[in-house]
Amino acid sequence: MRIQPAYESMQFQALLFDCDGVLVDSESITNSVLCSMLNESGWAISSEECLSRFIGKTVRSQAALIEAHTGQPLTDAWMAEFYARRNERLSAELVAIDGALAAVQQAHALCAGRIACASGADRAKVEMQLAKVGMEGYFAGRVFSGHEMPRSKPFPDVYLAAADALGVAPAQCLVVEDTVTGVAAGVAAGATVWAYFPSDQGHASADELLAAGASRVFPDMGQLPAMIRAQE
Repeated sequence: MRIQPAYESMQFQALLFDCDGVLVDSESITNSVLCSMLNESGWAISSEECLSRFIGKTVRSQAALIEAHTGQPLTDAWMAEFYARRNERLSAELVAIDGALAAVQQAHALCAGRIACASGADRAKVEMQLAKVGMEGYFAGRVFSGHEMPRSKPFPDVYLAAADALGVAPAQCLVVEDTVTGVAAGVAAGATVWAYFPSDQGHASADELLAAGASRVFPDMGQLPAMIRAQE
């Protein structure tokens, strides 16, 4: 008699994680660097407004907005300096989201290795961050960057690419996100989306995440494995 693998009895056959704000506590660090550089360039923007405007989006995708407020072109040299300053801070200060490492380890086991990291950020940043917090082995060969897709989030391209690489239909994938932009991308891909919503999250409300299409919100990444098992 064939013994059915545990993952075959679950509603979800693959788990697709966003990176920033879901696996690693990077958003405040990146926002601090971006806010400083925008102010240096002539845009007197507060940290709160910067987070609200740029969370879940690539800097380059907001080039017209930045140029309108600074009166200067968004050059490759400016972006290179941003990446360098950002990566220096991340290398020194980055930590994992509480409970995320254990959640990744258990999700990897529950889904028979069918997990991926699908981020809107550049690949170098994503891979550096995963290595920094000890998660790189669980996502080896399964890191997907919106920078390498025809369109980044809120379009579904990066999640469609991740699902295809895992050989799983998007409808059988669970996406874990924390921003309205990311939730919209997962929903557009045809996946089920759960939104991580810690009590100190300051860039979106639970209602906004649900309105974007998340089927549920949850406050603790450590709860994720039990929530997945409950779908069996």
